[in-house]
Amino acid sequence: MYSAIELVEVWRAPREENAYTSRPDWGQAVKVWSGSGSVQPDKTFESFTPSRDSVTERVTVFLPLAAVVGPADRLTLRGHSYEVDGEPKRLLQTSRRHTRITAWRAIK
Repeated sequence: MYSAIELVEVWRAPREENAYTSRPDWGQAVKVWSGSGSVQPDKTFESFTPSRDSVTERVTVFLPLAAVVGPADRLTLRGHSYEVDGEPKRLLQTSRRHTRITAWRAIK
């Protein structure tokens, strides 16, 4: 259930293009939305390889329907930056309409 209790910021970066690739330039990112949302833990993955170990944390974020968020944006919550994973889902069927976002960050 959507209960807005935490501050969530949505950041968008312009695309930086060269002859070989196009990628976001996070040094010039701008905040496109800020407001209350509900952040719920999803999963934490550990990956062990000979070259390096890594830990990835996933969260599910519920924002108001009016929140401006896209699949290439970043979220700032709880002092950490998270990448949006996939297309945000706009849920219109319930009485509390909202946007559901899955986001992740690398911890280690």
